[in-house]
Amino acid sequence: MTEETMPQSQTRSGFVALMGPTNAGKSTLLNRLVGSKVAIVSHKVQTTRSLIRGIGIFDETQVVFVDTPGLLDPRRKLDRAMIDSAWSGAKDAELVCFVMDARKGLSEIVEAALGQLAGVRHPKWLILNKIDEMDQSELLPLIAAINEKLSFDETFPVSALTGEGCDVLIEALKAAMRPGPWLYPEDQISDMPMRMLAAELTREKLYERLHEELPYVSHVVTEDWKTTPKGHRVEQTIYVERDSQKKIVLGKGGQTVKWISMNARKAISEAVGAPVHLFLFVKVRPNWASDPERFNEMGLEFPT
Repeated sequence: MTEETMPQSQTRSGFVALMGPTNAGKSTLLNRLVGSKVAIVSHKVQTTRSLIRGIGIFDETQVVFVDTPGLLDPRRKLDRAMIDSAWSGAKDAELVCFVMDARKGLSEIVEAALGQLAGVRHPKWLILNKIDEMDQSELLPLIAAINEKLSFDETFPVSALTGEGCDVLIEALKAAMRPGPWLYPEDQISDMPMRMLAAELTREKLYERLHEELPYVSHVVTEDWKTTPKGHRVEQTIYVERDSQKKIVLGKGGQTVKWISMNARKAISEAVGAPVHLFLFVKVRPNWASDPERFNEMGLEFPT
């Protein structure tokens, strides 16, 4: 039964913001709940830069997840813009899920975020992620300690990697959504434009290959996209800030950028469901992380 044939009184929908510190596993959890690749996943801190909406359908309920940039100590304009974006996502959602790495406990960033969350009036749920990698006897004391700092309406221990606890979370989300029509078509998994999603997938491969070598200041832009009878012709540019970084991305004899291009092409082809011919370029753009135009490309507001 589709949303069109289902009685509207049975359908439910709503927005859920996923917030939390960097590397808490929000993007992995989003992909697990949606059931498809929407957000990039990397060991590199702060890979999610803008608000990413993933759309999950669970029986008669549609949940629009907003994966916000991870909370961190802002040192640059880009950091501050991402923090502003995260809090904006929390204020606009019906429900805020605070996702944290259960192994790390009450860090300074977690405590600071809890203090700010206290001012958010929406219902707040605590999601303790990565429980598959910790001693289960530590869970209850941790839950009690966190709720002493901020009282959450619900608490869910999960593992986004293995799926443990996610079924319980989904059932609770279904019950929490409001009765009403769905917000997006049934076959849509994200409201991110395909050009932006393709750039994010390439950025994921960039970090996957070079996360220990390449500084955080790198950016991917889909410059051109043409649909042909044989598939899609996509041109993208990787922007870095210095010539030395460009050499790292290119690699000896161009082998590194060739690997990134090959694996990004596979990921983009899978996302669009059609063959993709990817042409990848690397350019130096000094101080791009302070350029208002680049912020607009990422869906962020330039902080004043």
